[in-house]
Amino acid sequence: MICHLAAAQEIALDPVTVTSSLTEKRASQTGRNIAVIKGEYFRNLPVNSIDELLRYVPGVEIQARGPMGSQSDIVLRGGTFQQVLVILDGLRLNDPNTGHFNSYIPVSASEIERIEVLKGASSAIYGSDAVGGVIHVITKTFAARMQAENPQENIQKTTVNAAVTGGEYGLFNVNAGAFIQRNKLAVSGGLITNNASGVQQRGIKGYFNNNTASLSLNYAISPNWEAAVRSSYDHRDFAAQNFYTVIRSDTASEIVKTSWNQFRVAYKKNKTTISFSGGYKLVNDQYSFNPHAIANSSKSQLWQGLLMWQQTLSRHTSLISGINYQNRKISSNDRGNHAINQLAPFVSLSQNIGENVTVSPSVRLDWRENIGSEFVPQMNVSYKKGSWQLRGSAGKTIRDADFTERFNNYNKAVVTGGNVGNPNLKAEKSFSYEAGADWFLTKNNATQLKISGTFFQRLQNDLIDYVITPYAQMPRKDNLSPTGTFGLARNIANVNTTGLELDFQLVNAFTENRKLILNSGLTWLDSKSGKLVTSFYVSSHARFLTNFSAIYQHSNFSLSVNGIYKARAAREAAAIEATISKQYFVLNARAEYAFYSRKLAVFVQADNAFDTQYSDLLGSRMPGRWLMGGLKFGID
Repeated sequence: MICHLAAAQEIALDPVTVTSSLTEKRASQTGRNIAVIKGEYFRNLPVNSIDELLRYVPGVEIQARGPMGSQSDIVLRGGTFQQVLVILDGLRLNDPNTGHFNSYIPVSASEIERIEVLKGASSAIYGSDAVGGVIHVITKTFAARMQAENPQENIQKTTVNAAVTGGEYGLFNVNAGAFIQRNKLAVSGGLITNNASGVQQRGIKGYFNNNTASLSLNYAISPNWEAAVRSSYDHRDFAAQNFYTVIRSDTASEIVKTSWNQFRVAYKKNKTTISFSGGYKLVNDQYSFNPHAIANSSKSQLWQGLLMWQQTLSRHTSLISGINYQNRKISSNDRGNHAINQLAPFVSLSQNIGENVTVSPSVRLDWRENIGSEFVPQMNVSYKKGSWQLRGSAGKTIRDADFTERFNNYNKAVVTGGNVGNPNLKAEKSFSYEAGADWFLTKNNATQLKISGTFFQRLQNDLIDYVITPYAQMPRKDNLSPTGTFGLARNIANVNTTGLELDFQLVNAFTENRKLILNSGLTWLDSKSGKLVTSFYVSSHARFLTNFSAIYQHSNFSLSVNGIYKARAAREAAAIEATISKQYFVLNARAEYAFYSRKLAVFVQADNAFDTQYSDLLGSRMPGRWLMGGLKFGID
């Protein structure tokens, strides 16, 4: 039930990653600050959804509007919620409609092999949105080793796990899945469902019914060819009161349905690897402001293809290049009907200089229909010797406005307030640089410690944010009420963000039956705007953030905790009697006892154990203490 020591050591030391360069490298060769969390963490920590797991990854700020997968904005290094790119097995997940849906990752938790969190600029590889960083979810089937090193070796793997949780406020959760591999065929599938009648809010209960089901397979066609495919469905139905407004008559509810399909065909022989991946995402969003308002209905689509060629030129040199195509569409009674095509070739070189230095330059040319082209370069450098690593990175980033930022509230008959889009928005541009060091301390085979420190700065131009704007200053007044005050999407002249990250990772096996795994991080941020304007999202990120998770196992008993402390600017909305406190601390805890050769376990859990009253975003009140318990089953 608990993470095996080998897996835990891989978290703490120097894991193999793919996110920074699209090819397998040790984290110490990338020149980047990367956090890697194994999928087993989901089953062993007091978390109920993938966004809650991310909430306690060092350096990740989750701005939650509701619990257990209802809705969360992902923030890295003080950027806006649209400035983080989410990837599933190499393909983009970011929704064309709005960044608020980026945390809806359409895969069951049981399918996750690991999550790689790349902090900082990555647009030279991934293009738009990879400003604050990248969240890359890698699943078991797509990561499976399909060819045995020894032709006589049989690959036989079976993993089955399930958990059922019940608790206060009508809570009923199920997380179940299986991974089976028989030589050349690997199959995985799973289900996660979180449901509750919810905590009483102002005029509505905070109910949610959030469900994700997924199925995938990978097949080795021959010694050189592999094919993988996935299909998944995600359905979220939740109370959304004041998720997007601070209006008193807001008693909103929302239903978001997502279907996701992707495939990958790969050829590998000697020193050459060629792969082609394709994906299609369809999202139907139904948002009802209150029972008397006409619901917003939007359908967004994302078609994409990714062709990559990787060539090992020598023992010290490798080259990867590719081309990425995207077609984004929306059809909405609120935003209208729009489409855009994007095409982007890219190339990245990895060069080892001697035994200790790795240099990785990358460049991408991003063309967007009716917008123009952007040339995006980046350079990463790493030096590792003994237990020390020094690293640095510098590069350009870009982000285009989504359909909500361009066209929100454009098709409505009358708009009395709230956010309004702006079709004349320019793309955000920024230059980011960072420098950091990692110290790997190994006292013995049982104790592993890694301490990392990173200084970074992002100089942003034309950052897009909603700015409070009276009717008289609105550039388009066609359907606006003269008495209203609006949040207009605008390009703020410049925003400069400076920050410092400290990360700690520890694995300690005291004895064969007593182990401790700890991950924690501290992040300090300071953002300054070049104009004296009041913006929504720039002012919402934490000034100081610390988050952590820990698992302690002693024989059949285990105790796990995670927590977060956040200090930020205080805000209030008198109309709905809502406030954002200057700081808060939340702690979750789970106690578990395993039996029947650790195949079965019972657990009790307390979310927000100290009953902290808090909100991440103004008006979206999060639940207080929530008690629950359940039963787990697992074989491996």
